[in-house]
Amino acid sequence: MAPTDSAAQQASDLSADRDLLRQVALGSAEAMRAVYARCSARAFAIAVRLLPTRADAEEVLQETFLDVWRRAREFDPARGGLETWVMTIARTRSIDRLRSLGTVSRMVEGASHQPPPVSATPPAPDASASSKQEQVRVREALTQLPPEQREVVMLAYFEGLSQSEIAERTGHPLGTVKTRARLALEKLAVLLEERPAAASG
Repeated sequence: MAPTDSAAQQASDLSADRDLLRQVALGSAEAMRAVYARCSARAFAIAVRLLPTRADAEEVLQETFLDVWRRAREFDPARGGLETWVMTIARTRSIDRLRSLGTVSRMVEGASHQPPPVSATPPAPDASASSKQEQVRVREALTQLPPEQREVVMLAYFEGLSQSEIAERTGHPLGTVKTRARLALEKLAVLLEERPAAASG
């Protein structure tokens, strides 16, 4: 393939990545499944390599895709493709977990100072307004979750707790917290996917 063809293909791929994450930001469950199918194996491999147990890696994998869903609007194709962005989140989450376990080495500690994968460009006014509207939609959707699922989401997103920390805070088994987080995500994806259509009708 000629260099110009390769550059054109790369630009096309990055544009497709941006469009896919826009759909995730709008609450598309199908787009979220596509991202998971495309990136989960590599993200899990990173977590397994960095973390002491498979259970830790599985939890970090779920937290990684919670971050992808919550931060989809922040994706900037100028900084790399979808896989690079998701792998950076997985690596950052894994390092955070190591630090919380108190087992991180000085080398990993230094690597954790790498900037997070967010856009350095401030949002335009219309983007800011759109973001506020999205926050309203998310908060409205949260009110429709069962109380126990809503609690897990609130602790994860608004207090930044890991699932292990949520289990410790609430006194519920970690497996229960994981199940509630998964069910909450699935329900939120459906609610956020339905609301724009309902509003336009």
